[in-house]
Amino acid sequence: MATRRTAALFQGSASSSPIHAFLRHSSSPVSPESSCRNGCLKTFSTSTPTHSKIGQRLLTFPADVKISVLNGPETALPDEGTDSRTILVTGPKGEISFPLQPFVSVRTLPIEGSTSKRLQLSVLDPKSRPQKAMWGTTNSILSSMITGVTEGFSLTLRLVGVGYRASIATNPSTGAPAVDLKLGYSHPVLVDIPPGVTCTVITPQRLRLQGIDVQKVTQFAAQIRKWRPPEPYNQKGVFVGDETIAKKEGKKK
Repeated sequence: MATRRTAALFQGSASSSPIHAFLRHSSSPVSPESSCRNGCLKTFSTSTPTHSKIGQRLLTFPADVKISVLNGPETALPDEGTDSRTILVTGPKGEISFPLQPFVSVRTLPIEGSTSKRLQLSVLDPKSRPQKAMWGTTNSILSSMITGVTEGFSLTLRLVGVGYRASIATNPSTGAPAVDLKLGYSHPVLVDIPPGVTCTVITPQRLRLQGIDVQKVTQFAAQIRKWRPPEPYNQKGVFVGDETIAKKEGKKK
């Protein structure tokens, strides 16, 4: 008798239980308007897209620096996503050029009461991820270009090791000036000095690389360093700038 009452009670309360109410609600058709009031979101973030902080940064350059956008011959195809525009930065130490994307705009702003000027960059669609990324990249590259034509870049290389030496020589195979490295190999190592980079031998164990293009200077330093990267056990090798390496203990018997 008690079993029948329990079953009847369960059947009577089944339709009003929270579980059944949830199932009825979930099985009912849901309209797109009710499920997405303000439009469906494509990402988990609910914040609005922001502009590039680096791209919005204004670049200040002195009066002896000239920045111009050059329009080259119309040889690029529309499908390539770029055109033949080039931005040219000229200063006391030389000039550097950089290809400019078609969606990037350059604007020069005067500074009141000063001979210096400011450079402002903008893109067509600040919410586009590729344009936003290239916006900040172009700003950083132009900043280094302005520094290069006004102050230049310098890197010091240290050769640490017994018998490690460096000198300037001529590469017999190319006829170009090169750095002659003695780094413990059975043969000398010749690394051609690229155009736009000046190499000075301060001491046989110390080199100074200078140039207006930071990319060329750092790439040339990496080419020299790869012949004998610093190793942690004896702490020998080619060190770039203030580079250090933690010493490791060898295996003990």
